Amino acid sequence: MASSSKRALIVVDVQNDFVDPEGGLSIKDAPSVVPSINAMISAARDDDRLIVYTQDWHPGVTPHFAKDGGIWPVHCVADSWGAQFYPELEVVSDARVVKKGTGGEDGYSGFSVRDPETEAESDTAMESILKQHGIEEVEIVGIATDYCVKETALDARKRGFKTAVYRSCMKGVDLQPGDTEAAIHEMEEAGVEVRDD
Repeated sequence: MASSSKRALIVVDVQNDFVDPEGGLSIKDAPSVVPSINAMISAARDDDRLIVYTQDWHPGVTPHFAKDGGIWPVHCVADSWGAQFYPELEVVSDARVVKKGTGGEDGYSGFSVRDPETEAESDTAMESILKQHGIEEVEIVGIATDYCVKETALDARKRGFKTAVYRSCMKGVDLQPGDTEAAIHEMEEAGVEVRDD
């Protein structure tokens, strides 16, 4: 059934391994943005807008992980505690969920995954879900600003969706100082609207 709105909310990777301080790839102060994300979810639900959640959902062995040749600590292994949604996140029961990285790919974007060895890209179900619902505009919130939020937003723009992100609803990894602000600049350059509220 098509959404009553042409606007959708995409909630990116608000999972234990990224948000909880005990998580495998815990991001500093990530819990502080969850109330703002929940407010966005509540508003979208009240407006009968489509809500799509993404989840990193990796196998135990993948070139994405440092132990297997990648750059990241083990995180969001399928069916593990770390891969579950952060318990304080509002999860709407009938919302769609797009799992990414399920075959060991780099799953930064909610729209596509990339083989870490061959660089070959393939689509997730995200774009088809949005098109099935007649969506033209997406708002993106979640974790992390400089990786999965940025890549999801850039992919959304490439695919023709009007796209906005919210500073109060995302946190960055900042592997290098300034990565978050650089990501925000890159998104703005690509036509993503960066909103402060």
